[in-house]
Amino acid sequence: MTAAGFEEFAEVVAARSAGGAVEAAPRYDRVTVLGGGPDARLLAALCLAEGAAVTLFSAYGEELSALRSGAGVALRGAGPVGTYQIDQDSVPSIRTTAELDRAVAGAELIFLTGPIHKQRTYAMVLADHVRDGQVLVLAPGRSMGALEAAWLLRVGGAKADITLVETQGLPYWFEASGATLALSPAATVCAATLPSGRPAVLAGLARYLPNLNPVLSTVHSGFADGSGLVEVPALLLGGPALGNGGPEVPMGGVPLPENRTFRALIGAEHAAVIARLADERAAVGRAFGVRDLPSATGWMDIHAGALKGPGSRPVPSGATATAILRDATIGSLVPLVSAARLAGVAVPATEGMITLASTILGADVATAGRKLETVGIDATDIEDARRIMDVIARGSTATGDPQRPGSGTDG
Repeated sequence: MTAAGFEEFAEVVAARSAGGAVEAAPRYDRVTVLGGGPDARLLAALCLAEGAAVTLFSAYGEELSALRSGAGVALRGAGPVGTYQIDQDSVPSIRTTAELDRAVAGAELIFLTGPIHKQRTYAMVLADHVRDGQVLVLAPGRSMGALEAAWLLRVGGAKADITLVETQGLPYWFEASGATLALSPAATVCAATLPSGRPAVLAGLARYLPNLNPVLSTVHSGFADGSGLVEVPALLLGGPALGNGGPEVPMGGVPLPENRTFRALIGAEHAAVIARLADERAAVGRAFGVRDLPSATGWMDIHAGALKGPGSRPVPSGATATAILRDATIGSLVPLVSAARLAGVAVPATEGMITLASTILGADVATAGRKLETVGIDATDIEDARRIMDVIARGSTATGDPQRPGSGTDG
């Protein structure tokens, strides 16, 4: 699609930017969560804890059977500790369904969860079912998540006035053991709406996601995603040549469970790689008019958590680590390289991480990654790309000066 085509999409799918008096934060009392994984169960429980009517959709019979046959979703550790019932009539509970149309029909707030390939599928199939006023949240959206979802909704024929929200994390780290989720508080993360200029949406969403830091647009929140530059080195670069960040363990000793954290995977050598990747992301961000991005240490605080104790992120299992590695590459590193090429900024360290991840995963994951051209930004140079992204972020060519590159994207 041409730039003009995407501008038309911006006007049809997205409402005009907010203006005038500050809008009061809406209450989202009818929530639907798409997905049956631990992140979906966490969101469903958090929303039920806040008094919402919650529906959880899954297309997988095994997920639904496990939920329906269990004793509910148990939250332990931080957050709203308790057990949240499934499909019970006598108490407030999470309602489960395998019918997507009914799940989203009455929802005010819809969470798209799971790995990127599932979020993409949800965006496509939702095109026929979304209606004016609904809010769709990608948590996490990583880089260009909202842009990609908007593009897929457009391809699917959606014309409703909806709001997409791109956040870069959930309010808690979690470790799943059966139906139990052990929680640890996560750091503050950036969030933005598409179209921009809808701060009331984020204010209403804070009821369920209290760790959101609103930024100007999804252009900013996309570059503020440091998940790939932290997760990929931490999960890939191991062995005796690279020490870890945890305490020294004598030969033959076993690390204490409280010392087995994600942050402990990051040693001095990992931190040096992360710093290089952070510098490259910041350079590309500046080319697109986004500044004030976190430092390498700041990104580690956000995406790796604390070294131990409250705020620490658990070490993922092998299968989960592989899924994280795939999504971090597809949804964080590849978009950065795509933007860098258009900006003429060299990012050799980021490209090297993509190559290494593809080798480990046994597939050229770069081909499945988010790129400017695959989310509808058909630009020939950075000035054109910045203008198109700014138009999309605002949701209308009528607001401001669409010809001014970078308008509204400076952090």
